[in-house]
Amino acid sequence: MHLVTLATCNLDQWSLDFTGNLERIKESIKISKEKGARYRCGPELEVCGYGCEDHFLENDTYTHSMECLAELLKSDLTDDILVDIGMPIMHKSVRYNCRVFLLNRKIVLIRPKLFLANDGNYRETRWFCAWTKRFAIEDFVLPDFMRELTGQRTVPIGDCIISLNDTDLAVETCEELFTPNSPNIYLGLDGVEIISNGSGSHHSLRKLHTRIDLIKNATAKNGLVYLYANQLGCDGGRLLFDGCAMICCNGVLLAQGSQFSLKQVEVVTANVDLDQVRAFRNKIASRSVQASESREFPRVRIDFTLKISHYSQSLKPTHPVDVKYFTTNEEIALGPACYLFDYLRRSSQGGYFLPLSGGADSSATATIVGSMCQLIYKDCIEEANSYEEEYNKKIVLKEIRRICSKGDEWIPSSPKEIANIIFVTCYMGTVNSSNETRNRAKQLASEIGSHHMDIDIDTVVNSMKDLFTTTTGKTPSFEGSAGENIALQNIQARLRMVVSYYFAQLMNWSRDFKPKNLLVLGSSNVDEALRGYFTKYDCSSADINPIGSISKTDLKKFLLYASDNLGYPSLKEVLQAKPTAELQPLESHQTDEEDMGLTYDELSRFGILRKVYGNGPVECFNNLVYEWRDKMSILQIADKVKRFYRYYAINRHKMTTLTPSYHCESYSPEDNRFDLRQFLYPVDFQWQFKQIDDLVIQYQEEEEKVKKSSKL
Repeated sequence: MHLVTLATCNLDQWSLDFTGNLERIKESIKISKEKGARYRCGPELEVCGYGCEDHFLENDTYTHSMECLAELLKSDLTDDILVDIGMPIMHKSVRYNCRVFLLNRKIVLIRPKLFLANDGNYRETRWFCAWTKRFAIEDFVLPDFMRELTGQRTVPIGDCIISLNDTDLAVETCEELFTPNSPNIYLGLDGVEIISNGSGSHHSLRKLHTRIDLIKNATAKNGLVYLYANQLGCDGGRLLFDGCAMICCNGVLLAQGSQFSLKQVEVVTANVDLDQVRAFRNKIASRSVQASESREFPRVRIDFTLKISHYSQSLKPTHPVDVKYFTTNEEIALGPACYLFDYLRRSSQGGYFLPLSGGADSSATATIVGSMCQLIYKDCIEEANSYEEEYNKKIVLKEIRRICSKGDEWIPSSPKEIANIIFVTCYMGTVNSSNETRNRAKQLASEIGSHHMDIDIDTVVNSMKDLFTTTTGKTPSFEGSAGENIALQNIQARLRMVVSYYFAQLMNWSRDFKPKNLLVLGSSNVDEALRGYFTKYDCSSADINPIGSISKTDLKKFLLYASDNLGYPSLKEVLQAKPTAELQPLESHQTDEEDMGLTYDELSRFGILRKVYGNGPVECFNNLVYEWRDKMSILQIADKVKRFYRYYAINRHKMTTLTPSYHCESYSPEDNRFDLRQFLYPVDFQWQFKQIDDLVIQYQEEEEKVKKSSKL
């Protein structure tokens, strides 16, 4: 038996927080050593934070990262443990995303990333170059202060393997696992037995299955130990890095960290028998043939042994575990909740303010804040049984005491106590509001524990209407032109945004709390954004939107889940009500789907076809003919396609002002970086719609032929 203890980790890093990031890296190394590990792998770009974006174009980012590395090498942290650090490196005036290996106060290797992520939310090629010198290493010249500290003038940089006394080890970095010809294939064939992956992978609904399948398949085909590290939490942008560090061997999972948590540092370890890897490989004859033909990598040889030198009966191989997956409903409950806690504590504000309408979207947002309060409470009262658990508990307690302006002895008595301090909800009614929505908002707020207000804003709305009448001599009405109707609806929505920010700035002062601002929450779902079914600068304009990239379909399922599992039964009443903006007189019986001319399920399908499958109007129409032909006529399908693209084009300008959203869906229309398209369109789509009209005629003629032949 050749037993080695390996460690990987989840770290809650924050872009440009060099002090905090370094502290968390140090803690992870301490915990790894305490658990007996001789190798520790950390997340991608953990020193500076993954989301630095254009700060990667600044020399300071590279200098400060190297200074943090020096701090690690000054102490005994790297004694008797191989430490794998993620950080940016400038080599020959070229920027690289690198793994840096440290051992016994020396740098032993710098390994640049070979394949860069450059789609969806990722723009790595904007900031870094891929290392294109395959199977090659060269000298990296250390800065003066590092030479004095380590006694090294140069260290190897490049695409190579670390050869230890008892095994060979190498790395992949994030995107490299997802590429068709992943490095783990030929690294494994050249004898590497341990591969680590320091990653910066964000949460997206149902994404974890893909990640784990790739890792399990890589180790099952080649016989490998695979360590996966990831970042946790919000590092300053729209993404939540969801952790789930893991260790896999020969196709089975040995250890899995938490996917969603408020922890700052989580170290995952496993005791792995390398003899099992060797035996697994020996049984695959075809692998042996390919390995005998494989190209040899350059190796950096280190006089270091991973195997534990002393024998202990208590040290046994780690047994396989079942993979822990969350349902989509659980992901919605936990992912945005973790994001909101990180966002709140790092913004140094006093809590959240939400315009709570009693509808599905704002209720879902309130529920997520309630879930956040439940997570905080759980971490505050849960017993700590290790140094690692005690460290994380202290951090959560410290942060929530600071946010709530409480003393060092205060421990929350319930999630509702937390919610009452940091969460303010407000129903802003008008003459067009119903008692049903008012009561639903009040009941949900009571179940969550928020400080709830029920106010009427008719006086503010009427003052704006009077101002227009006084100025122009004209009085708009809902029964007048379409422009009058929309203007009267929009003024209510926009004034709710103004009232929200006014109250958010003064609520803590009015309650005799420490006068911190509250962050205003938006609650517009991804389908409404896609259609542009919201008022520009209305109460969807906020500081952050937790549900901005979640579909209405998923939100409805989440509300049902939350009503049964989070203790908010009033959500079932919310679900039974038809979605309505309540901006027109009640006798109009206004509903969202009638206003839009499309159902939310149809909107979701348009979003997926447009973004995920890359369909334009014509291809979208052709696909929907086969999907919807049994439900509606060809002409109706064509009308819906035209309606969607027309309103998508008309309202695309709204994306430029869309509230930053927690990103977790693959068809978000947000134009910040995920959906890079123009915001001024030719709204009649003449060329495309003409082809759809021609196709409608062709399909109708085919249908007529089928009908005639069936009668014969």
